[in-house]
Amino acid sequence: MASLLKQVLTLLGHAAGDAAGDALDRALKPETTVGGPGTAAGPAEDPAPDAPRRSADATARQAAPTASRATRASSETAAPGAGGQGAHRTTQAGGRGPSQGRTSRGAGARTGAHEGVTVYDVAARGLPDFTYSPDPDGEADPGEVVWTWVPYEEDASQGKDRPVLVLARQGTGPSARLVVSQMTSQDHDLDAAQEAHWGRYWHDVGTGAWDSQGRPSEVRLDRLLLVSPEAVRREGATMDRRTFDSVVSALREHWG
Repeated sequence: MASLLKQVLTLLGHAAGDAAGDALDRALKPETTVGGPGTAAGPAEDPAPDAPRRSADATARQAAPTASRATRASSETAAPGAGGQGAHRTTQAGGRGPSQGRTSRGAGARTGAHEGVTVYDVAARGLPDFTYSPDPDGEADPGEVVWTWVPYEEDASQGKDRPVLVLARQGTGPSARLVVSQMTSQDHDLDAAQEAHWGRYWHDVGTGAWDSQGRPSEVRLDRLLLVSPEAVRREGATMDRRTFDSVVSALREHWG
């Protein structure tokens, strides 16, 4: 009886030990997924080690064009004193500068102003037929003081607007030209010898409505101009007949 009881206890001990061993094995053995036997759940479903890097790379690639555009925009914005007024870069078109205006050749330069204005060659053509026929019709007529562009002697491409006395009209229609003599408010009586040395001669005509400051004026005798009516900027005033005749007499004496 005692021997039978001992055998029963031994069998129970083996069964308990086997059960405990099985339980321990199940606890220590990693779980598998449907992806296949022996594949641990953690490594199969955890993409964390690679995903952040791919996301960062994608973000960097997407951000690169934006950063490039921002860099270009920044480079096109000039700092004060660096190619502008602290504003945007000016794009030059057609090879012209930022202002794209004409290039000034000097203080007296005006593009195209010399067109329609030439020197009247008295030596070759003689003095014109002087007439006195002022008419306040808005057009330049002999006996009137008008404003036009007068070229410099040393460079006919440059000059300035000056008052001139209209002495005669030649031709009609599109070919019509005015013979004029430039005027000045400078008193060349003070430097007559110096002016004569350079071949410049002047005749006093006194004051008139052509000078808003009432300054005495002089008319140049040695240089006449041939002007297109379209080159006249505005009508100034009418010179009285007596003064006009004195200019004509002085011109005839000078060129006699």
